[in-house]
Amino acid sequence: MQRTDIANPAYFHKVVDCQYACPAHTPVPEYIRLIAQRRYGDAYMVNWVSNVFPGILGRTCDRPCEPACRRGRVEEGNAPGDGPPLAGSAPLGGRGEAPRGPLQPEPVAICRLKRVAADMKEDVRARMPAIAPRNGKRIACVGAGPASLTVARDLAPLGYEVTVFDEGGKAGGFMRTQIPHFRLPESVIDEETGYILDMGVDFRADQRIGSMKALMAQGWDAIFVGCGAPRGRDLDLPGRQEAAANIHIGIDWLASVSFGHITTIGRRVIVLGGGNTAMDCCRSARRLGGTDVKVIVRSGFEEMKASPWEKEDAQHEGIPIVNYHVPKAFVHENGRLVGMRFEIVRAEYDAQGRRSLVPAGEPEAFFECDAVLVAVGQENAFPWIERDCGIAFDKWGLPVLDAQSFQSTVPNVFFGGDAALGPKNIITAVAHGHEAAVSIDRLLHGESVALRPPPMTNLVSQKMGIHEWSYDNDTSNDLRYKVPWAKAEQALASIRVEVELGFDAATAFKEAQRCLNCDVQTVFSEPACIECDACVDICPMDCITFTENGEEAQLRTRLKAPALNTGQDLYVSGRLKTGRVMVKDEDVCLHCGLCAERCPTGAWDMQKFLLKTTPAGPQARDAHFAQKIAQKEGVPA
Repeated sequence: MQRTDIANPAYFHKVVDCQYACPAHTPVPEYIRLIAQRRYGDAYMVNWVSNVFPGILGRTCDRPCEPACRRGRVEEGNAPGDGPPLAGSAPLGGRGEAPRGPLQPEPVAICRLKRVAADMKEDVRARMPAIAPRNGKRIACVGAGPASLTVARDLAPLGYEVTVFDEGGKAGGFMRTQIPHFRLPESVIDEETGYILDMGVDFRADQRIGSMKALMAQGWDAIFVGCGAPRGRDLDLPGRQEAAANIHIGIDWLASVSFGHITTIGRRVIVLGGGNTAMDCCRSARRLGGTDVKVIVRSGFEEMKASPWEKEDAQHEGIPIVNYHVPKAFVHENGRLVGMRFEIVRAEYDAQGRRSLVPAGEPEAFFECDAVLVAVGQENAFPWIERDCGIAFDKWGLPVLDAQSFQSTVPNVFFGGDAALGPKNIITAVAHGHEAAVSIDRLLHGESVALRPPPMTNLVSQKMGIHEWSYDNDTSNDLRYKVPWAKAEQALASIRVEVELGFDAATAFKEAQRCLNCDVQTVFSEPACIECDACVDICPMDCITFTENGEEAQLRTRLKAPALNTGQDLYVSGRLKTGRVMVKDEDVCLHCGLCAERCPTGAWDMQKFLLKTTPAGPQARDAHFAQKIAQKEGVPA
């Protein structure tokens, strides 16, 4: 293997698994350390720069960071998950008290620590970016969801005149209309959208854009489409038209609940679908009077698209999930919905592992109901974009875009969020917004949108003494802490009572101490190494080996502890005095610093790696690239 190039930002970025997994590349360990120091405002601003909506995402994020968390890979015999106890076993106020399933490792509660920063921060309005004088360029954003608001957040401080159009009365898009208030209070949305609108953004509420051609004719320098995927899929089954009064499309129904247009529902409710929208529907129905609410899905439970914690939360509120049932018909009597018929199926897999659902040979199932909420998926709808305006669409009805710049076939029209690639999640929409803002800024400065700015990185030693570091490297053995819930009688009585109460300061500190500081890297210097193997002896994870070099596949098998996870790299030194190389398995390293403390020659050092994606603005433009290259090569710019 070749010597690892640790000067390449991509190498250590990949080692910080949580940040690497986050679409917006939020520097997770950095803000978790700040929370442990009770510097909540600082932690909030670190979040805000990357993910724009820390309070919202601290409650609703899909948490791609947590499955990637190293803690889940290196910890053994940890407690079960942090969901509430089973319905009937304990009050919801004691969330996490009842065991569920076998013991398993648990990641750091990254998402809930994000909420801590949002809930406990001081007033941060004075820390928002200064606004540059207007530069004469006008940007139109269609839709006031997370993608459009991120574009506005990035471009307004640079002097662009940003106008955001939305058919709703308030900003937030689907964050406001599709996420129930018991998960996300309106006050949080108002606060975090307000930070952006207060940057001089012109928010045009209650203005639905009806024609792309007409919008183009208004002379905007760039247009960003972030209108989401506003159409819920329907089910064309027998009885659908006759019983239409009691059958609702899930996302439309949630919006009506959010705006207070719907305040009750029948006692017996069936929710069709296995995604997060279905989970929001069933839990909302439970709060609006549904006493017999069930979710029915075609797939197996494990194959449902809903996040695991969303499924658990629904079940722990007494909502059963019935799987392998394919809907066949809505049953009605004189136009009144009385139930649904389902075919029972089972899963079969071919030699390639492809699944198909085949009849189980059992009689059809019938479930009584008074209402059905259809949450079987969402799709894009662009009836307002004329097909002869120059914007090309693919066979699925999605705009044809450049994968990195989000530029459409009309050079000054960009897409992002669900409108770009179909339904995803809030943090992905934020990432799209950042990239589109870079593209718009470069385009309007006459530069290619194909050239993307590299991230800003640094690598700084944490040494404060011979064996002292500027961070706490004492690995906590605590189990993942549980988040308290509101009492059941309060949580289920109102659609507006927030269920999760969040960590208090003491619990937040203890949970933050579980972070392994994966951004503080073990950096090795070959010239200083005397190959005494002291680091090998002290490593608690057996992840350091001095051995003969070789091909990666073969080398992985003869380390002190075989490195089986090929998804994470090996750190390989150059040739040492004996002809051997040092090989470290990055996959299970605790970043505890014991190797550096034990090394008698200082061949190991603990250095904090910080990566920030380069935002729109001067640092993302060609002149800055040329200057950086000139500095690196030692020639005049």
